[in-house]
Amino acid sequence: MAAGGLGTCCWSTLSYTSHFRVRTSSLVVKAPRGRLVTGRPLRQSFVIKAEVKYVNGEEAKQLVAVEGYSIVDVRDTSQFERAHIKSCYHVPLFIENKDNDIGTIIKRTLHNNFSGLFYGLPFTKPNPEFVETVKTQLPPESKVLIVCQEGLRSSAAADKLDRAGFENIACITSGLQSVKPGTFESVGSTELQDAGKAGLVTIQGDISRVLGAILVCAFLFITFFPDLAEKIIGLIPV
Repeated sequence: MAAGGLGTCCWSTLSYTSHFRVRTSSLVVKAPRGRLVTGRPLRQSFVIKAEVKYVNGEEAKQLVAVEGYSIVDVRDTSQFERAHIKSCYHVPLFIENKDNDIGTIIKRTLHNNFSGLFYGLPFTKPNPEFVETVKTQLPPESKVLIVCQEGLRSSAAADKLDRAGFENIACITSGLQSVKPGTFESVGSTELQDAGKAGLVTIQGDISRVLGAILVCAFLFITFFPDLAEKIIGLIPV
């Protein structure tokens, strides 16, 4: 063993309590006082542990009603306005990208003509002030229930808040799309389950989903195989 230094050990486990599925991440840091001597135990150790609970809709309701969890909605503004849980905090993990550099303009145009048109999804970028905004509204010792539509953004947000010192975090598995109507008192023009649905798919349903997929595939084919695409188009009778 070296004469001086720092020993660390990190691990991540997945455990189950009687009520909630809990992801536990632990960091053990062993810092000696003075010089290390081979064969002698370290005199000090510090354990930093953070846990994220993954719960269903009914369990989430209990966390809020019984344990005093505050709700932070991390969806974009359009989904939030369609439906959100009453009295929640809204801090988007992603915000609308209004940058005007040439690369962003091209990407935004492509997005608006495909995903934006058919699925009503805004063109976004990571919110650089997400953690600081949450901290201005809730101190790190708060109990926080993070919600999004599908469950992916809430997991990413939980990781960011975990790294920022929040120790009591919960997420709804599969997001608000899995929450039954009436579970939470909500505000908006639709149910929480349906807040992610917009664009032409809400009007034409499966027809637009299929058409949208065809257009996206056609666009990618023309982009990556322009010569072959030109030959195929030339075979079409006019």
